[in-house]
Formats: sequence, C-alpha cells, structure tokens
Amino acid sequence: MSKEPTYIPPFAVSAEAINLVAEISAQMERYAIRLEQEDGLRLRKANRIKTIHSSLAIEGNTLSEEEVRDVLEGKNVMAPIRQIQEVKNAIKTYELYPTLDAFKEKDLLKAHGVMMQALIDEAGRYRRGGVGVFGNQGLVHLAPPAHRVPMLMRDLFDWLKKSKDHLLIRSCVFHYEFEFIHPFIDGNGRTGRLWQSLILGKLHPLFEHLPVENMVYSNQQQYYDAINASTKAGQSGPFIDFMLGEIYKTLRAHQGEPLPNSDEEFGERFGKEFGVKFGVKFGVNEKRVLLLLDSNPSLSAGEIAEQTGLSKRGIEKQIKKFRDLGIITRTGSDKSGLWVINGKS
Repeated sequence: MSKEPTYIPPFAVSAEAINLVAEISAQMERYAIRLEQEDGLRLRKANRIKTIHSSLAIEGNTLSEEEVRDVLEGKNVMAPIRQIQEVKNAIKTYELYPTLDAFKEKDLLKAHGVMMQALIDEAGRYRRGGVGVFGNQGLVHLAPPAHRVPMLMRDLFDWLKKSKDHLLIRSCVFHYEFEFIHPFIDGNGRTGRLWQSLILGKLHPLFEHLPVENMVYSNQQQYYDAINASTKAGQSGPFIDFMLGEIYKTLRAHQGEPLPNSDEEFGERFGKEFGVKFGVKFGVNEKRVLLLLDSNPSLSAGEIAEQTGLSKRGIEKQIKKFRDLGIITRTGSDKSGLWVINGKS
C-alpha cells in the first residue's frame, strides 16, 4: 500500500494560518482544563446543544436553542415535523461521535445515514444525480457529476489519512473539498461541519465539546464568502484562514469564568415569580442574558455573545423579545445608554 496519497487537494498555507496553528495549539490545553472544572459536564452539554442548534440553523432550521434542549430532554415542542426530525437525527448523530473514525469513509456514510434518516430517500448513500448550490443571484457552485463522487471521496479520504500536514490544516482542507464535491443530495453542510470536528478530535478530544458551528452560525456570510473565495482561487487557502480563525476565537471565548448556576442566582436576584409577571417561562440562556444585563447594564449584544458563547444574532433576538414584553427598557443613546430591568422584586 502506497504511503503517499494518490491525490493532493490544492491549498496554500498562509503566514496567517501558520500563526493560527501555533495560537490554537497554545490554547487547547487551557480549554481542556476548563472542561475539567466543576461545571464541565454542564458546559459540555450546553456546547452540544449550541453545536446542534447552530449547524441546523445554518441550513434553515428555525428551532431555538431552548427548543433543541427540550427535544433533547424528550419534551414536546410545537414545530414543523421535519425540523423536529432534523434535531432528533442530529442528536443521535452527535451521540455516535465517540464511535466514528474520521479517517473511515464507511463511517461518514453511516453518520449521514443517521443525520438524514426519514428526511431523504438516499440517506447514507452518495447522490446519483447532479446538484448545485444556489444563492441570491442564482447558481453559485455546480458540483462534480455524480459518477465521479465515489472516486473523489475515496481520493479525499486517502489524502486525509496519508498527508503529513497538521491536522488543523487537514480538517479545513477536508471540509472545503467535501463541500466542493457535495457528495450527498442533501445534508452536506451539517455533515461536513461534523466531520471537521471529528478530524479535529484526532488532534485532541476537547474538540468534541467545542461549538465551532456556533461561531460559523454567527459569521454565516463570512463562511460562505470563504468557500466562494477558495473556489475562485482554485485552492482552499482562504477557507483555511477563515476556519482556523473561528476555531481560535471559539477556544478563546469558552475558557473564561465558570458558568453561573443560573437557576439559583436568577431566583436570588429577581425573585421566583419574576417570569409570572410577564407571562414568560425563562430558559437557561435567557436567564444568563438577564443576569449579565443586571450585573452590567451597559453591555452590548456583541459583548453578551462573547461572554456567553451564544451567537450575536441569537442575543439580539432575545433582547428584542425582552423589550417587546416590557421586561427591559433602554435609557439613553444606543452607544452610551443603559439597560433597565423592570419588575424586579
């Protein structure tokens, strides 16, 4: 068996990418230590929910993080059946994470089969027809013809296993090439992001619990821009730079202060009947946002997103909901004003 890959995907490693590999390597052990703190189990569960929510939201699923948590806990959720099925499938797929080998093509097919069960007829099988990626202005990318997919995927896995490049680089190149090939009729985005996490898991187990998808979700346009820039360049260098930057930012954002025990602290600060006054039952993340606003009324949506690890878009939606319900009001200007929480006991 040849020790050299039969095919090498085109990519250029920039000076920025080299620096990011070093920075990420320096941050990994700090994050691993963070996961061993007392609230590590809660953090891992919270990150899994963020991962599933964000990866599906990128594909148009409208369930909130709280609703994803409810599905995970077996509670009834009022939502389109397909969207609930997507969440259930993603939960089952991520539960398989420890048993999947990122270097085995058959495991990719197995994961896709679970991810897309009852959603498409060809779950777990490469597509048999042509596909294209469409944007606001029409066709963005025409994927290679179906008959070439098995060979392209075989060559890609051969390179992944045999390449001597750093796993951080390999994970990004594989992710881009996977999306370029678009091997499945549907579910390519969510499967590609999962597989990058699996490849990173070969580097360090902490990547099972690092919600890179959440950062991609909050920078969704840049994600697609990086894919398009790589396609135009004929090599995946721009995508490598983008994804390594997201991994680095995610590592930095998730190793700060321990997660607050929001239920206890929320009750102490706001009173047990606070939600009743507004006819609202607050979820975990909503409590965290209100606790942060109570501690620092000058925080912006971006600053809250950094401290919680949630997407800025998600925070903005929460703040709008709170304002519409009269739970919070703004005093002063948008730049220098403060948040006021109404109805505190």
